[in-house]
Amino acid sequence: MNYKNPDENGYYGEFGGAFIPEMLYPNVEELQKNYLEIIESEDFQTEYQDLLKNYVGRATPLYFAKNLSQKYNTKIYLKREDLNHTGAHKINNALGQVLLAKCLGKNRIIAETGAGQHGVATATACALLGLECIVYMGEIDIQRQAPNVARMKMLGAEVIPATSGSKTLKDAVNEALRDWINNSVTTHYVIGSVVGPHPFPDLVARFQSIISKEIREQLNEQIGRQNPDYVIACVGGGSNAAGTFYHFVNEENVKIIAAEAGGLGVNSGKSAATTFLGTLGVLHGSKSLVMQTEDGQVIEPHSISAGLDYPGIGPFHAHLFKENRAEFFSINDDEALKCAFELTKLEGIIPALESAHALAVLDKKKFNENDVVVICLSGRGDKDMETYLKNLNND
Repeated sequence: MNYKNPDENGYYGEFGGAFIPEMLYPNVEELQKNYLEIIESEDFQTEYQDLLKNYVGRATPLYFAKNLSQKYNTKIYLKREDLNHTGAHKINNALGQVLLAKCLGKNRIIAETGAGQHGVATATACALLGLECIVYMGEIDIQRQAPNVARMKMLGAEVIPATSGSKTLKDAVNEALRDWINNSVTTHYVIGSVVGPHPFPDLVARFQSIISKEIREQLNEQIGRQNPDYVIACVGGGSNAAGTFYHFVNEENVKIIAAEAGGLGVNSGKSAATTFLGTLGVLHGSKSLVMQTEDGQVIEPHSISAGLDYPGIGPFHAHLFKENRAEFFSINDDEALKCAFELTKLEGIIPALESAHALAVLDKKKFNENDVVVICLSGRGDKDMETYLKNLNND
């Protein structure tokens, strides 16, 4: 089975599609018709690959974590997306989409952001390429991710708070979609994850697939084989995970593990573990698994990490879950915190809280001594220092 790419209507199995207001149809159709031809063209790839290398700083290292490996008695490699310019994997997609928007003749960019990393990446790409940038961010996330808000403003972006609902990522997406409807001719919406109407899940996955492409090349260079035994990544909407899994999903011998935000516990009413709690529904333009009531009202998610605080999951990942191609773990807030402090003390690397969820799988699953386990370290922990400091004495 081909897990990587959707069919012509944007479906991964039963998940995906494009469920959009009529006023957005011209924009989405324009993208559907043109995105592959543009991003696969020689001119686009020449500029994009040059920026990834000389501006973003790729390839990011694949680091053998000796101390962590010793503790868990297996071979653990960290894909260091935290070392990208702007501090996370988000820049891979933001640069690609802003370049694509220029090719489509758009001069105004909007984006949503939870943890702020996608907002910073989009603002960075817009500053570089000379486009207007508006970022929607939940009012609560603005408070808990203040350093990233300051960065976005410094980069010239306008940050608009989403004040409805839970005032987090879901609500920021709603506000961005409203903006796009009102400004459809001039504006491109840079969706930050593998969510939204087709072609966004495929578009974002393709831009992030550089992660797994490099993992294969780097493993081959370091240990003489392209495929690890396991790849692990955190999943909210799931863009870093889609990029980490992309070149491995059709390799049967590679086991895939996704870590979702369990919040205060799957059954606590304060969670974001969509595969454990979600049912089939439509959210933000695509059919996928959604945390919702029986009558289709979205249930407010909770996670200590702003980037995983989302009540759904991308159709790419929903399909992997449904087909049992990936194993999903629910990681609670305290488990993620514990693993963030552990990595910091063992390897001298402070991870983003999102990435700490992926690390926590090491406590949940037993690996063999000779297993090669690659974990995507999707972002650095600068933005989460306030949360870490609050919990420092509890560690």
